[in-house]
Amino acid sequence: MDIQQKDITASGIKFFIEQDGRVVARAHLYIMHNDLHSEPFGLLEDVFVDESLRGGGMGTELTKKVIAVAKERGCYKLVATSRYEREKVHALYERLGFKDYGKELRIDFLNNVQ
Repeated sequence: MDIQQKDITASGIKFFIEQDGRVVARAHLYIMHNDLHSEPFGLLEDVFVDESLRGGGMGTELTKKVIAVAKERGCYKLVATSRYEREKVHALYERLGFKDYGKELRIDFLNNVQ
């Protein structure tokens, strides 16, 4: 069996909100391509709002912005990841149109990855 490989293009965008010179909320959008579609797909990753500011709408606005940019960039889908215990995040994503579509499986290669 001869397994070949070819590099593909991907890009990322960091969205963030600063207060008093520090980042208090962030989200990342990765735009990737595969051979199944001519259009790219988006991956929403690392959505975070400072614990003292949660519930104030920052996470909602960040996620809406990521959705809008993914659409502007021509993505045919946007995938969001979240841990099981993040029920409030799941509710936010579902309010914004995401559907529970499957399960994320991963391998951590660094001992300190959470």
